[in-house]
Amino acid sequence: ITYQDVVQGDARLFFHHVNDTKIDKRIAVVFRNHAEQPAKITVYQKGISGPGYNYLDIGKAVQTQYMKGFDIENLTVPAHGQVSLVDTVVKPNMLLNGMFDFTSDQPVLVSVMMLPEDMSIKRFLSQANVLPPDQYRLRGTFDGRDRLFIPGKVYDAAADGPVVLTLADNKIDQYLWGIDATDGSRVQNYGNYGVVYKLFLPSEHADKLSVYLNPRGGEYAGAMGVKYRHVTESPVNTPADRLSIGGRTEDGQASYVGTYDAGQSLWLTFSPPGASNLPVKLLIVPESENK
Repeated sequence: ITYQDVVQGDARLFFHHVNDTKIDKRIAVVFRNHAEQPAKITVYQKGISGPGYNYLDIGKAVQTQYMKGFDIENLTVPAHGQVSLVDTVVKPNMLLNGMFDFTSDQPVLVSVMMLPEDMSIKRFLSQANVLPPDQYRLRGTFDGRDRLFIPGKVYDAAADGPVVLTLADNKIDQYLWGIDATDGSRVQNYGNYGVVYKLFLPSEHADKLSVYLNPRGGEYAGAMGVKYRHVTESPVNTPADRLSIGGRTEDGQASYVGTYDAGQSLWLTFSPPGASNLPVKLLIVPESENK
């Protein structure tokens, strides 16, 4: 068992796991109900990709799928029973990545696990232990799954010129602290993986403005949600024209998100993709300086 915790109400599960063994395994996510009555769970938004060897592509696919919006699935976990959300065979060195928003009407134990290919989950759970933490401690339960960004003033292209918003750098934008529920230790979500950022970008006094994403930590591949003029648009892949962008020798590269009329409602949705490097900067540029 790589991680588990009891949750109730609204929650988000983000997992990113590689089969670092020499034989085929299964990666599973299981809801367990220890109560006397059935638990009703609604999964309402998700992204899942893999297993596969191209980790950047998998992380990007998860974000693209998640940003498309609601994808409803209803589950009922019997009293003293269990239901699998994910159960996939993963070959050596393959990655499986998933991001699920769900709500449960009563406490359920959510377990992420890697088990032998030919063993039943019920038998495995009867004998499995929790994997001890490694030096990185990249697991935990964190409050603050959604982060709302609203600028302190309306963007004025004539007065402000090009501006930059920094995301997921642990300085301007702090990483979450939480608890490793398996041993009670305090842990940090280094990268804010699983956190969804909702950014409102009010503007005035310009014909148009353009938005770019600039990765600052290395290779990056993700997706951006866009709601423009109160209409949700299709997710924008970042970058759109190839798998990834950035790298140690390409810090000046930026991925085009879109061009929008000033004075119109514009919301962007961002979440750090698995396997990508952080931080990132969002560049807001007046059309007159778009080159």
